[in-house]
Amino acid sequence: MQFLGFQVIFKRIKAIRFMMKDKSVPKRKKALIIAGIIYLFLPFDLIPPILFPIAWIDDLILWLWILWHLREELDKYWLGDKKVDLSKKYRGKTVINDVEYEVKDKDKNKE
Repeated sequence: MQFLGFQVIFKRIKAIRFMMKDKSVPKRKKALIIAGIIYLFLPFDLIPPILFPIAWIDDLILWLWILWHLREELDKYWLGDKKVDLSKKYRGKTVINDVEYEVKDKDKNKE
């Protein structure tokens, strides 16, 4: 899967929210996201804020590294590979009403 490109980066950023809600994701991966958010709001940076446009470079590099490091996990949420257990949601419910169907054998269809 490609990494560079604004569209890919924005989709991975959107996938962070869904990754953070999932309880099966390891806590160390969630901690990496939280540490990145905290670093954005800390009053000190590696590059001082006096150099205004250049000062955002360290934040940008940090978040690009986080997105690259978590790319496989984030792509699961972006691409929908994460399996969702719907058995609890539809337990005891009729999903399809008034449908008639017929099962045919493979051998009979060949004739």
